[in-house]
Amino acid sequence: MGKYFEEISQNVITAKQDKVKELTQQAIDDGVDPVEIINSGFIPGMNVVGIRFKAGDMFVPEVLMSARAMAAGMDLVKPLLLGREVPSRGKVVLGTVKGDLHDIGKNLVGMMLESAGYTVINLGVDVPATKFLQAVKDSKPDILGMSALLTTTMLGMKDVIELLKEEGVREQVKVIIGGAPISKEFADKIGADGYAPDAGSTTELCHNLIAR
Repeated sequence: MGKYFEEISQNVITAKQDKVKELTQQAIDDGVDPVEIINSGFIPGMNVVGIRFKAGDMFVPEVLMSARAMAAGMDLVKPLLLGREVPSRGKVVLGTVKGDLHDIGKNLVGMMLESAGYTVINLGVDVPATKFLQAVKDSKPDILGMSALLTTTMLGMKDVIELLKEEGVREQVKVIIGGAPISKEFADKIGADGYAPDAGSTTELCHNLIAR
């Protein structure tokens, strides 16, 4: 059974979408457990992509193509998981703050986290503080991730943290932030729990925060 996993991983890394679909279908036809296909095929492949991306050996377009290749395989596996509990590493709510319409980085973070086994709720762009608050109350995530690409919208992150405090839910969730103008100093200053300089580091940051 294990013969498929290495090949699936390699084809996720090299973004060969048709090959990933073909191998995934073969594994399914051979009776391989769909959860195993995810955990031993897709996730190890995307882990390598994350490491290479962080090291500067892969770039955003290549990462997106690998993520699409994985998604093509996932489309075949997902119907087989209906009614089965796939263990999630944790739940993450993501959004770009109010006034900011940038979402490539945030979506990349979402893909990386999903491929590492997290459940991701993506609120999109231009998200007001009240919507972040509502998502924390409704979804009870382990982590709330906010991004901003404009210096003018960065302070929206502080507004969200203040609102979470006012509503008494700040202690229930770890808050992480990222985006081009964001620094560790800024994260510390506004009281965030963590800062990730790039999409590749975000998964590691989430692992560390949830493990605490």
